[in-house]
Amino acid sequence: MLLALAVLAVPSLAHAERIRDLGTFQGVRSNQLTGYGVVVGLNGSGDDNLEYVTYAMKGVSGRMGLNLPINISPNLKNTAAVMITADLPAFTKPGQRIDITVSAIGKATSLRGGSLVLAPMYGADGKIYAMAQGNLAVGGLGVTAKDGSQLSVNVPTVGRVAEGATVERAVETGFETSDVLRWNLFTADFLTAQRVRDAINRHWPGMAAADDAVSVSLHLPPGADTRSGIMAAIEMLDVTPAEAPAKVIVNSRTGTVVINSAVRLSPAAVSHGKLVVRIDEKRNVSQPGPFSNGRTVVTPNSQISASEETAHIALLPKGASLSRIVDALNLLGVTPSDLVAILEALKQAGSLKAEMVVI
Repeated sequence: MLLALAVLAVPSLAHAERIRDLGTFQGVRSNQLTGYGVVVGLNGSGDDNLEYVTYAMKGVSGRMGLNLPINISPNLKNTAAVMITADLPAFTKPGQRIDITVSAIGKATSLRGGSLVLAPMYGADGKIYAMAQGNLAVGGLGVTAKDGSQLSVNVPTVGRVAEGATVERAVETGFETSDVLRWNLFTADFLTAQRVRDAINRHWPGMAAADDAVSVSLHLPPGADTRSGIMAAIEMLDVTPAEAPAKVIVNSRTGTVVINSAVRLSPAAVSHGKLVVRIDEKRNVSQPGPFSNGRTVVTPNSQISASEETAHIALLPKGASLSRIVDALNLLGVTPSDLVAILEALKQAGSLKAEMVVI
């Protein structure tokens, strides 16, 4: 792990990145769709007479003109109730098709070989945006024997249908009519937002204004064609983002420690060594002499030894960079758990100038 940190410690020069890699335009995003449906054609791996599946199947058959009697409960081993999810990309128009994911929500053990019956998909506003239907492609496999033994490969209760939904309604983004469009950074930073604003204003004076550490307002001329051309050009502008704040990330579950290049140290000396105490317990049998009135007893025999590894001391000068920190830790020969303890001690001593995040 320390070798990996040493590789990361190689100093890197600031480089420019495209604006499209630093953020995105507000409203130009995907929208989540959800729906409830029924998968039919399963080979005995369905929900089997669950009440809500029965109602759902009666509703499906009713849409087809077949009304089942109220007192009839059909055998539904070949049917499963499912939840349908999909992402509706920005600017998707009616008639285009999108991929969907189908997941069992009942007792079904596998969706392999099933077909999704036509089902509506709703947006967050409760309106229908797509209609889903198609044959499922399931990557998992589940097998159950009569004695109760089971074999499962991957997840057989989740499948996908490529281009399984047809878009029926477009999401209104205000792209053509809005007076102001906003571009948002993925990571909030005042300096980066100002540099994005300056880069845009150098090509289109007065067009951009920084609202805060995330948003840059753009005053674009009306017209979809004009705006599309300007936004395409803006996305390709090069901007040098501000250096990330100094952070040390510690994963307490795996012992992984990541230190970014902005971390600096005040003068500090670190000593690291190990004390090992070993206790061996043995039992000795003591026999009495011949013709004596003594008895056989067991006596304990304890052996205690202690060893201490030679402690190394590493001096970290003022403003030490990541490469110096890694060199010092390599000299100490620390393990990941020791590294976490050393970093926490440096933080408490006021020497580590960075935010320490434990996940």
